[in-house]
Amino acid sequence: MLSRDQIDFYNEHGYVAVTDVLSSSEVSELQRVTDELVESTRFLTESDERFDLEPGHAADDVRVRRIKRPSLHHDLYMSMLHHDAILDMVAQLIGPSIRFTGEKLNMKSAEFGSVVEWHQDWGFMPHTNDDLLAVGIAIDDTTTENGALLVIPGSHRQPIYDHHEDGYFVGAVGREHFDPADAVPVEVPAGGISIHHIRMLHGSPPNTSDRPRRLLFLELAAADAWPLFGLGNWDTWSTWDEYNACLLRGEPVAEPRMTDVPVRLPHPSRPWPGSIYALQESLSSSAFSE
Repeated sequence: MLSRDQIDFYNEHGYVAVTDVLSSSEVSELQRVTDELVESTRFLTESDERFDLEPGHAADDVRVRRIKRPSLHHDLYMSMLHHDAILDMVAQLIGPSIRFTGEKLNMKSAEFGSVVEWHQDWGFMPHTNDDLLAVGIAIDDTTTENGALLVIPGSHRQPIYDHHEDGYFVGAVGREHFDPADAVPVEVPAGGISIHHIRMLHGSPPNTSDRPRRLLFLELAAADAWPLFGLGNWDTWSTWDEYNACLLRGEPVAEPRMTDVPVRLPHPSRPWPGSIYALQESLSSSAFSE
């Protein structure tokens, strides 16, 4: 469970890191299963519905930057979605009824790893209230050197920034909207977790170390937070029954809770390229190249 100080820190800064959430055996199993799935891509020549490949991926140089919907590919990842220790902490922050809205396993290869440009998750997925967050389960020690998550503390209470360039939604915020000097790395040892608010401005640089950095992200919401784009615009669900099957705790809710939250729509947009990486590659320049 989170302490009172940790809850206060999250509410003020928009994120919190917690160590020793998973056992050593759980971490070892996550590493083993992830290694096996990555190895299965050795002869894959392009990204598909399961894997997002790094540029330069080849049979003799396997590089994967994302496993999409990992719980569909192995029961171990599904067990992380239902992990009581994690859900108990989430319940302290957004209430006892919890729905999952998405999941992915983001990876940065040693001495490489694609950047994730600065963005707010809320820019992609506005709801009727903002009791949503992302849990990052550290499969490896996550450090500044291997591409730890960077956050701008307190940005979850700031406006929703413009994620457009040349009139189109590109899923990234330009450096002119914030000071990168304010960024804080969220370093978490393997088996720990980070939690960040859906409106938190965050990104991650490339991996400059000789060690991998793998984070299993679980995107979770209060059950009474309703997606403004409805049910038919999500990979996770498209029907009422599928939507309610995503409840991890609590009962179905047919009355969304409406709160006064800022919303900026991710439109107009070009055809969805399949991942945030491909979307952000349309940027004219990377915030991490300057």
